[in-house]
Amino acid sequence: MRIGIHTSIAGSLEKSALTAARLGANTFQIFSSSPRQWKASAHDPAQIRLLRKAREKHDLHPLVIHDNYLINLASGNDELRAKSVAAFRGELERALAIGAEYVVAHPGSCKGHSVEMAIYNFCRSLGEATAGLDTRGVKLLIENTAGAGQILGGRFEELAVMRQFAPQFTSLEIGFCIDTCHSLVSGYNLATPEGLAETVRLLDQILGLDNIPVFHANDSKGALGSHLDRHEHIGEGYIGKEGFRRILSHPKLRGKAFIAETPYDNEGDDLRNVQALKNLCRKSRTITKKSS
Repeated sequence: MRIGIHTSIAGSLEKSALTAARLGANTFQIFSSSPRQWKASAHDPAQIRLLRKAREKHDLHPLVIHDNYLINLASGNDELRAKSVAAFRGELERALAIGAEYVVAHPGSCKGHSVEMAIYNFCRSLGEATAGLDTRGVKLLIENTAGAGQILGGRFEELAVMRQFAPQFTSLEIGFCIDTCHSLVSGYNLATPEGLAETVRLLDQILGLDNIPVFHANDSKGALGSHLDRHEHIGEGYIGKEGFRRILSHPKLRGKAFIAETPYDNEGDDLRNVQALKNLCRKSRTITKKSS
């Protein structure tokens, strides 16, 4: 299985890959620039080469870029949407340059207008961001959200509509990234055996499991349906160790990449969360072998 974590590019791109390898990961996620600033610059080609070598040496695949938190492609504010389009194009350009397979993006907010108009804005923003850009080699993954307030993406159906209509505006390949914490707090009870089975059924029915290559593996500080977007260490939240063991052992999810975005409260938390996921994978395989 592909188990990974979000690492920092502070210092160098290569360091982000080496950190992932040191933590025992075989996939990882990064920000391609500061996630809270509009201004970003291209990466040094020499650093890109070192990143690629480190990935190959340590079998780090796939590489996922998470887009800037300021971006709102669904915005009804013309100025904000224009800045978001430019920033998102930059994310795609950097992903193509460094060889990242996926760019994960939040769908945005519908503040001040309808959900339908927000989805339209999201799709046309993708078209504007990719105009004249050869996006072959990278795939956009729209992430589900906690569904708080006027944030889009709390329901799988909203994500499906975005993917359905986006091809009218862009040739960019589109799939989905499913966050376990966001799923739980938006009402999908993947913490119980019955709830997980129903959530996987809905994911397959509404989004198509083949369109979901990446999961964000985060436990939740918020309860089921709370819409509280607060990540917790693996096994210490409302999903729990048994919940993650069932998720990681689900036969329809075994080929996915699971990348942690867990808190860093104390030294070694990143290592502990990667190890927790890997240990739960081992336990799930042991249980499966015994039962067979």
